[in-house]
Amino acid sequence: MSNGKTKTDIPFRLDRLPWSRWHVLVVVALGITWILDGLEVTIVGVISDVLQKPLRWHCRHLRQVSWVLLLNRGSRGSYRFLLPHRQVREEEALHDHLGTYIVGTVLSAFSFNFASIAVFRIITGLGIGGEYSAINSAIDELIPARVRGWVDLAINGSWWVGTMVGSALSLYLLNPAFFPIDLGWRLSFAVGASLGLAVLLIRRYLPESPRWLLVHGREEEAKEVVSEIENKVSHQTGKELEEPNKTLEINPIGSVGFGTVFHSVFGRYPKRAVLGLWLMAGQAFLYNAIFFTYALLLSKFYGVPVDQTGLYIFPFAIGNFVGPLLIGKLFDTFGRKPMIAFTYIFSGVLLAITGYLFMIGVLSAITQTLAWVVIFFFASAGASSAYLTVSEVFPLEIRAMAIALFYAVGTAIGGVAAPSIFGALIGSGSPVNVFYGYLVGAILMAAAGVVEIAFGVKAERKSLEEVAAPLSEVIENPY
Repeated sequence: MSNGKTKTDIPFRLDRLPWSRWHVLVVVALGITWILDGLEVTIVGVISDVLQKPLRWHCRHLRQVSWVLLLNRGSRGSYRFLLPHRQVREEEALHDHLGTYIVGTVLSAFSFNFASIAVFRIITGLGIGGEYSAINSAIDELIPARVRGWVDLAINGSWWVGTMVGSALSLYLLNPAFFPIDLGWRLSFAVGASLGLAVLLIRRYLPESPRWLLVHGREEEAKEVVSEIENKVSHQTGKELEEPNKTLEINPIGSVGFGTVFHSVFGRYPKRAVLGLWLMAGQAFLYNAIFFTYALLLSKFYGVPVDQTGLYIFPFAIGNFVGPLLIGKLFDTFGRKPMIAFTYIFSGVLLAITGYLFMIGVLSAITQTLAWVVIFFFASAGASSAYLTVSEVFPLEIRAMAIALFYAVGTAIGGVAAPSIFGALIGSGSPVNVFYGYLVGAILMAAAGVVEIAFGVKAERKSLEEVAAPLSEVIENPY
C-alpha cells in the first residue's frame, strides 16, 4: 500500500475511454440487480390482495399488508452502515449485498405467518439497499463521464424490466387455474432468487474499481486494473487511446467512519445535502405511494381481479422504463439542472391533475393506467436522477456511504410512511381521501424540482473528481 501524496491520471484515463463491449458487460452485471429487485417488489405488490385471503396465516387487513411493504422499504440503505470502518472492497460489498438479498428472497418463499414474512422482507431490504449504494457508486466510477448520466438513468430505470417480468409472471403464477393460491406467490420469490444466483456468476468478470483502489492507497493495483481495461477496450474498438492531459494529486485516507461522512455531507456540502434529501424523499413518497398500493387500488375501486393486475402493471412499467431511455441523454447534453427540475415539477403537476380526475370518478382502470404511464414516463427519469445526483456530487471516499445515507433517510421521510398511509386511504374506500394523498405526493415532487433549480449541480460531462474534489484535496469553496 502506498503512503503519502500521489499524482495520478487514473480517473481521466477511465473517462476518456470509448464505449465498448466491456462497458456493456459492466451495465449488464450491475443493472441486472435492479431488474431482480423490480421483479420481487412487483410480486410483493401484486400478492398484497392474496395475503388478505382467509387462508391460514394470511394478513387479513390492508394495514398488515402495508406493514410488510413498509418494513422492506425501511430496512433498505441500512446495511451499508453496519460495517463503516472496514476496508471492504466494492467488489466484495457487491457480493455480500446480493447474497443477503438472495437469502431474504428464498426465506420469503417459505414464510409461514405475518411475523415471518415481515422479518424476511427486512433481510431482503437490507441486501438490496446495500446493492443500491454499491451499484450506483460502481457505475459512476467505471463509466466515462460524457455518458455517465444516461447510463446511470438507464440502469436505474431497468428496475421496471423486472416489474414487467413480475407482472407477466403474476398472470400465470397467481392464477388458481394453474397453481394453488398459497403456492404461486412462493414460486415467484423462488424465480427471483434463482436469477440472483446467476448474477453472482456474471459479476466474477467485473474488476475492482480503480478509483476505489486509488483512494485506499493501492495505486499499483489501480494501475494494473486500468491497464487491463484499456487493453480490452482498445482491442474491442480497434481504436488507439489518447493519453489524458489531466492529473490529480491525492493523499489516500482509506475507509472513513460516520463522523467523516456526516461532516463532509452536511458540513462541507450543506446545499447538496438539502438537494439530495429533497430529491430522494420526493420520489420515494411518490413511488411507494402509487406503485406499492397499485394492486389494492385496482381491486378496491375498479374491481380488477388479483390475477389480472399484471395486465395493468405491465404498460405502467413500460412507461417507467422507456422514460429514462428516451430522455436520459438530455441529462448529459441539455444538462442536469434543467432536466431534473423539469421531470420533477412536470410529473408533480400531472399527478395532481390525475388525482382530481380520479376523485370526480371519470377514470376507468384503463384510463387510470394510461395516466400513470404518462406521469411516470417523466417521473421515472426524475427518480433515477435522484440516485445519480447523490452518487456524483460527493467526494469519492464517501460516495457509497453517502448514497446509502440519502437513500435510507429519503426512504424514511418519503417512502416508509407512504405504503401505510395509502393503504389506509384506499382502505377507507373514499376517492376524496385518496386524492388528498396524491396531492401530497404532487407537492413533494414539485417542491423537489424547485430545490433542484436552487441548489442543483452542473455535473454533466465532468469527471467525478471535478464535480466533488476528493477529501484529500483542500478547496476554499467546495460548492
